Amino acid sequence: MFLSIECKPDEKVALIDDSYCTLTYGELKQFSKEFKEKLEKRSVIFIMCSNAIGAVAGFYSCIENKIVPLLLDKDIDQTLLDKLVEIYRPQYFWAPLSMRNKFYKEKDVWNALEYCLLETDDSLYEINKELSLLLTTSGSTGSPKLVRHSYKNLEYSYKTVASFFGFLPTDNGMADLPMQYTMGLSVICSHLYAGAKVTLTNHSLMNPEFWDRLQKEKITDFTGVPFSYEVFDRLGFFRKNMPDLRILAEGGGRLSDQLYHKIAGYANAYGKQFFATFGTTETTARLSYLAPELALEKTGSIGRAIPGGELFLCDGSKRRIEEAVAEGELGYTGENVTMGYAYCRDDLLKGDERKGIYITGDIAKRDEDGCYYIIGRSARFLKLYGLRISLDQCERLIRDEFNIDCACTGNDKLMRIYISENESKYRIVDFISEKTHLFRNIFKVNYIPQIPRSSTGKILYKELEER
Repeated sequence: MFLSIECKPDEKVALIDDSYCTLTYGELKQFSKEFKEKLEKRSVIFIMCSNAIGAVAGFYSCIENKIVPLLLDKDIDQTLLDKLVEIYRPQYFWAPLSMRNKFYKEKDVWNALEYCLLETDDSLYEINKELSLLLTTSGSTGSPKLVRHSYKNLEYSYKTVASFFGFLPTDNGMADLPMQYTMGLSVICSHLYAGAKVTLTNHSLMNPEFWDRLQKEKITDFTGVPFSYEVFDRLGFFRKNMPDLRILAEGGGRLSDQLYHKIAGYANAYGKQFFATFGTTETTARLSYLAPELALEKTGSIGRAIPGGELFLCDGSKRRIEEAVAEGELGYTGENVTMGYAYCRDDLLKGDERKGIYITGDIAKRDEDGCYYIIGRSARFLKLYGLRISLDQCERLIRDEFNIDCACTGNDKLMRIYISENESKYRIVDFISEKTHLFRNIFKVNYIPQIPRSSTGKILYKELEER
């Protein structure tokens, strides 16, 4: 069975959500059997997700019964949803009962766990036998472009993640990242693989209910994106011990060196483990991690490849760079590399196009110990006065120097720096001009009330550019 659920004690609680409803491993197995009877095998289903028991149970049952789900935010824009429906023609929806009226044309087949199964008029079409899951790519939620996962990808990734984190059946992991986000799904599935309990929440980190659940549920591990830990820092999290918490993990972007060091120092002071990880939707969430014992020594590093995988660097011609200490575009090979993209329904019939190799588009450096550091994105560069300037690196420099949230965009004539806190624009311009050795007049600092971010904390650069 998927995630080795058959090995888990029936009476053990697998899931609990904000309603304080629970689902045991035995109930999850039984639910999967009932779910199977309602749908045709190898059908395509859209799951309208929230971090709730019904959504997770539906996802598990799809994978277990060879039904292919596309995971979407239940609050997705209607126009985007209509576009996806038009392109991929799902045979079913699995949606919260509260959304039932949104799909008034569909046939109501079954209700369970505050979710409803709805059947469409679209007929089955042929899809690849290895296709297991569809996710939107990072930054393209609602786009027709989907990432195609195989069954091998899922099993390998969740088993490996559970192993290198050392998750135990006695653990209780907090799942606050959206489950339709590759990292959020990894948190849920790796804990279930370990036979642990998963505490699902839709509460934001600024909500008192989140902190109430963190303490009352005796959460043992938490995974956040950089924005999560920025909120932790503002709320004074690192000034107090959480005795039940034993693991802090980070992924989904690069922390500032200052915050990275603060988390590592906190973990060291209170006897916890801090795992910095790195990955993409195209590699089933994670492709590297830094061992906790190296966190203070290797501030900012994404570490080395996950067990069974391999990291490497490429030059501009996509040839491997063999020098021990080097910079280049980051590549990865492993069984968690997904099959490729889908842009239309016919693409769901395609096989494995990547053959286990993925070039990430990230620029990285490798040190003498074989640890890797992300230093920018290949597409996140400007060419100012003939010099190639990394926007990501400029953001990190400003954050570290001024301890403020910022975002950088621009073109080859002007860099735009957006800040959401009260800081002198002139100081920032002077600082970044000095660091890049470029004239002050090619930098423009704009104050905005808030840096626009996705539900997972990623900066929405497109919204900034539209300003």
